[in-house]
Amino acid sequence: MRSATKRLVIECDVCIIGSGISAAMVAQKLARRTRGKIVVVEAGDEAPPLAKRYALRERFKAYGESPWPNDHLDGYEIEGPLQSRSMQVGGLAMHWGGVTPRWSPEDFRSRSLFGVGTDWPISYDELDPYYQEAEEIIGVAGEQGPPAMDPRGKPFPMPALPLTYNLGLLKEWTTQAGIVMWSQPAAKNSRPYDGRSECCRNDTCSPICPTGAKYSPDVTWDRLRKANRITLYPRTIVRRLVLAEQSSRIVAAEAMQRGAGTGSGSGAGTAVEFRAKQFVVAAGYAWSAHLLLLSRSSRAPDGLANRSGTVGKYLAGHRSQQAYLALPMRLYPGMSAHHSLLSKQFMRAPEGEKYLRHDLRVWESSVGREPRLRDDAGRPLLGDAIMKDWRERTKTGVARVRSYYDVIPDRSSELTLDATRKNAWGDPLPKLAFRDAPESAALRGYSNETLRTLFAKMARAGGGTVLTGASGEGSAWQDHPAGGCRMGTDPTTSVVDSWGRTHDHDNLFVVGAPTCVSASCANATLTFCALALRSAEEMAR
Repeated sequence: MRSATKRLVIECDVCIIGSGISAAMVAQKLARRTRGKIVVVEAGDEAPPLAKRYALRERFKAYGESPWPNDHLDGYEIEGPLQSRSMQVGGLAMHWGGVTPRWSPEDFRSRSLFGVGTDWPISYDELDPYYQEAEEIIGVAGEQGPPAMDPRGKPFPMPALPLTYNLGLLKEWTTQAGIVMWSQPAAKNSRPYDGRSECCRNDTCSPICPTGAKYSPDVTWDRLRKANRITLYPRTIVRRLVLAEQSSRIVAAEAMQRGAGTGSGSGAGTAVEFRAKQFVVAAGYAWSAHLLLLSRSSRAPDGLANRSGTVGKYLAGHRSQQAYLALPMRLYPGMSAHHSLLSKQFMRAPEGEKYLRHDLRVWESSVGREPRLRDDAGRPLLGDAIMKDWRERTKTGVARVRSYYDVIPDRSSELTLDATRKNAWGDPLPKLAFRDAPESAALRGYSNETLRTLFAKMARAGGGTVLTGASGEGSAWQDHPAGGCRMGTDPTTSVVDSWGRTHDHDNLFVVGAPTCVSASCANATLTFCALALRSAEEMAR
């Protein structure tokens, strides 16, 4: 570590590295269930408080300015498809969309049921109570779909967000197309809940909710800090975990704390050593595996928790196919463009003879229906002609349809250390490469074509047509990435057990996204939260 003028030593019972939504779940549960001293270490800065978010939203709308200043670290530009550079207190979930579907039981048993992928060491039924706990903590509004498609043990904590006029019409259309759809569950209050207001549809859920009706992790951190149940250290970059000399336990986390006004690219700062009885790595799919690899030593030359050689391997995600459908119905775009209909009709079993499982969502859309200043021939439109043209074109509506489909991750879908790119302290940055397993790679064309056929069938059922489609074919990108520290029962093929405890170090846990075996075909944040809460159960015990 680079020399510094002073060195701090901070002792605690639990040291949580990262302050995103998974870390917030762990901290809240441990604070409630134990009396231990909890320290949270975050590389990024504090997020703007709720009171400032109306003004930040206005600047975003007026100028396209990011409403989250200083939410990333300079000098951390990496090679590969990083989903987000966001590093701040609260993490990426400070500006997530708040969409919270559960995964389906089949996601945890794909090898047993379909002969592809790897079975998880836990089942959907085992995770169900932790799904419920997560929904109650963050406040999820939803309605249960048909139980055969959408199983759950208890009702949602809040009723579903009401469907807009537009979504009501679109639901009638999907029913005619033979598809059962319902309101997408979301971490947005359909009524006042847990001290936060009801959603009033500002319709800027992503990137910024100005009212606090959408859950974000700062809600949890603010409460825990006010209650003196945690101490949070922002602007503090953990560089490596330290292995005990005579055992397999982790004894410290070595970090650099940036001073006020010090940029992340300067290399300046104060050396800090965090000592704890338990360490929790909650830094997301990229930075969790990165930290374990950085923590290599003479006793762990390949990094910590890496006896299996799978730290950073099996990065998972799902691909998508979408289209815009013109339909003979009058819609009024802009009512609540972030809210959608959801169907799990195609998640419970493969679509067709080959392995294709996917979700289905439908939104209202203004594509091709916005006001414009020129007509189709390029002639200028002025005054009343603008309104006349707009009214004429909105006699028919547009729906956006999109499906995520399951992708089996390959072992070579990986995060590695990049010797050519280093941070200000000389530590190599990560390099990302997502790769489908052969069985998924072989089905990619089939999957995209099958979904395009489904969308065309839906359009015909409503007397409409397909306007445009976009699949991202050929891209290295996979959405809602996870993995890199996958769970399993065999220490030779996995990094952590089903509770998130590393096989190699009994006081080191990895939680949330990195522990996933696969990435399903639906938004993943609620599953990350449920897994983190299950891990916290074991830590508290």
